[in-house]
Amino acid sequence: MAPIATSTITSSDFEPVGFFLPDLFNDCHYSLRMNPHSHYVSHTSEQWLFSEVHIMKPEIAKFRALHISDFIAFGYPNADVSHLRILSDFLNWVFMVDDYLDDHDINDVRGMHECCISALCNPINFQMEDPAGKICKSIFSHIKETAGPGCTKWFIHALDLFFIAAAKEAENRSKGLIHDLGSYTAPRRDLTRCRSCFVFIKYTAQIDLPDEVVLHPVIMAMEDAANNHVAFSNQSQHDIYTNLIMVLMHEQGLDLQGAVDYPGQLCKSAIQCFEDNCAILPSWGEEVDRQVAIYIQGLQDLSFSSAHYFGKDGQTVKQDRFIELLPKWPL
Repeated sequence: MAPIATSTITSSDFEPVGFFLPDLFNDCHYSLRMNPHSHYVSHTSEQWLFSEVHIMKPEIAKFRALHISDFIAFGYPNADVSHLRILSDFLNWVFMVDDYLDDHDINDVRGMHECCISALCNPINFQMEDPAGKICKSIFSHIKETAGPGCTKWFIHALDLFFIAAAKEAENRSKGLIHDLGSYTAPRRDLTRCRSCFVFIKYTAQIDLPDEVVLHPVIMAMEDAANNHVAFSNQSQHDIYTNLIMVLMHEQGLDLQGAVDYPGQLCKSAIQCFEDNCAILPSWGEEVDRQVAIYIQGLQDLSFSSAHYFGKDGQTVKQDRFIELLPKWPL
């Protein structure tokens, strides 16, 4: 194991050149499993999306650098080809929408919100010309073919929360506001898209938990812990408004390494919270308990695997935990 760093590695002019990741790998002991169909399905889904939105090669390269196929491969290891394809279509679409919203103002976000949610709530009568809305409507029509009523209801709810949080972030950007630690966590849970991804655990497994399970405090606490782990462990270097490291450096005056170490402790706490609540799960009867067990396994697969965040150098990063900083983004 690499030694724990006590300070940020710097260059001769005192600019940091990198930092050491917290030791999340030993803290998170869940096994990695990979879906054998994921890369083929993801590639097919990408080609479909690119043809629908007509994006250019530079944008395609940027999109593929997100490694969404890796997220799908490790997050949904048991999904069959047909359900994996709908999941891939949705994740490819929502990541592209998220990237689009980052560069637009609150009115654009609200317009996208109204278009997409109206298409989901009234798919027969609501008509639109916006390509993103049409794609969203198409994906949802496929989801409804095999999803239970709970899945469809909670999918709409999750996407609604995502757009509400995205609008709030657009407003913060326009005002130059940066979160403090206290206001960071709750909206970040909605911006990670995890709530939609949690619904897809049930969709791909063809289960549909009753509301008494979905709204049970123990299940909700486990979802929040899983969501927090994703939010705390996945930070975008160029978004100062939703980046916890930037929040901590700004609010608490921490250096880079100190601001990286802090989320590491939060990730450990999230894992412990997840496991503590897993130990006190109530019983809802044999069949519901079977479905709950599948769902909990899905939360573990989806939220506590971080392999897809380290790109082509993933194995090296896991061994020495050192991340070399990319050049600064222009302001």
